[in-house]
Amino acid sequence: MSVLKKLASETAIYGISTMLGRFLNYLLVALHTKLFEPEQIAAQGQLYAYAGLAMVLYTFGMETAFFRFARQETDRKAYYNLILSAVIIISVFFSGLLFIFADHAAAFIKYPESVSLVRMFAVIMAIDGIVSIPFARLRLEGKGKKFVILRVTNIAINIFLNLFFLILCRDIHAGKYLLFLQPAVDAIYDPLRAPDYIVTANLVANLLFFWMLRKEFADFKFVFNKTLFRPVWIYAYPIMIMNAGGVLNMLFDRAFIQFLLPENFYPGRTSKQAIGIYVQCYKLSIFMNLAIQSFKYAAEPFFFSKGEDKNAPPVFAKVTKYFIIICVLMWVGICLNLDLLAELFLKQKIYHEGLPVVPWLLAGYLFLGVYYNLATWFKLTDKTEYGTWLTLMGAAITIATSFILVPQIGYLGFAIAFATSSFIMVALCYYFGQKYYPVPYDVLSAVGYIGVGGLVIIASTFVKIPNLYIAVPVHMLILAIFAVAVFLIERKNIPFLNKR
Repeated sequence: MSVLKKLASETAIYGISTMLGRFLNYLLVALHTKLFEPEQIAAQGQLYAYAGLAMVLYTFGMETAFFRFARQETDRKAYYNLILSAVIIISVFFSGLLFIFADHAAAFIKYPESVSLVRMFAVIMAIDGIVSIPFARLRLEGKGKKFVILRVTNIAINIFLNLFFLILCRDIHAGKYLLFLQPAVDAIYDPLRAPDYIVTANLVANLLFFWMLRKEFADFKFVFNKTLFRPVWIYAYPIMIMNAGGVLNMLFDRAFIQFLLPENFYPGRTSKQAIGIYVQCYKLSIFMNLAIQSFKYAAEPFFFSKGEDKNAPPVFAKVTKYFIIICVLMWVGICLNLDLLAELFLKQKIYHEGLPVVPWLLAGYLFLGVYYNLATWFKLTDKTEYGTWLTLMGAAITIATSFILVPQIGYLGFAIAFATSSFIMVALCYYFGQKYYPVPYDVLSAVGYIGVGGLVIIASTFVKIPNLYIAVPVHMLILAIFAVAVFLIERKNIPFLNKR
């Protein structure tokens, strides 16, 4: 029991740090959308999507392989040196090619003016790939506090540098205050490249990882043993394929929007403006994603600890039921208050044009969260090949549906494709799960809550209240009524109320 408590405690630590970090970074959206037009930050948003896709190749499943092969302390040093050496080779090779041929890469993604950004991303991706293994080592050695401190420190530095470049340097350059610092600021700040400093801040913050992880690099020795590496690679490459499918499913839209969205699809908007609008509106779905990732961190050790218990299936069913209820309430609450969130985070009105994609994206993440719940069966029965195929199928559905819908309805097609893909993954995972690891899920309840939640959201789109001071209380009242209705339906199933 103490081991399980320790595992759950460490998982919660990592989860909280990840969720906090992503939320703090999200606060920068308000700054970026206030200072820049959509077309000015379209390239940055897309390059971050490409970086997310590339990281699957840079780490190629080696983090998980390190956990698998370095479990014994006697093997840890040898596998740490071996795996980190392999990741360094791959990271330097790919980033080196990208750095050298940055002009060709920028032209290929239709941002020929962003060669310097591509080169900065090449360095950022190499750093992220290399430091992933020292961070994995911290997790394996149970140094959760150090892991959290380093991650949060990196985020704090990134936020500080954004404020430094985009506000302080801008104002000093414009002569608003601290005039004696103008010569120094002019040496490092170019107002014509202001949006690029978003990436510059990220690059500087990531470079500091090498200093922060100096102890983990101090005892590293570059080695490569083909015989020792072969079983590591055999174990890792299926994980790389599964990760590639999952990441492609979530990042395909932002990575390929400029290739699928017809030129001048939106009247009065260039393609880059449309891309910038979609990328920033997409970030409003992070609230559901954060909740799901937080649940995933906490639930995975719980599911594995209960897996051998014959009474586990009914428990899993209850966990999934209440997970769906909470996510549906979030879905309804966010969608009813999109106007408020847009005012808080999307500072210029032009960004509000993309808000219709948010309910679909939230629905996609809701279904993806349900999939993570249902996916317990193939993890507990060692049928992980089903996870690989389901993930790849989800990515294929997202891609195919996007090719059909985006030329017809614009970037809304990406959001609908993601929601459709996630729903089909849930249906297939449920079907196969009931064959190999039956769980008495309350399907009728799930369909009912999701269906009613969807109807509430659809109904709200027909009644627009332009005044936020009226709209917010009305929408919160609707959410409260919905929540009370759910409570009244479920109160007989809540243990402490029945006991009382």
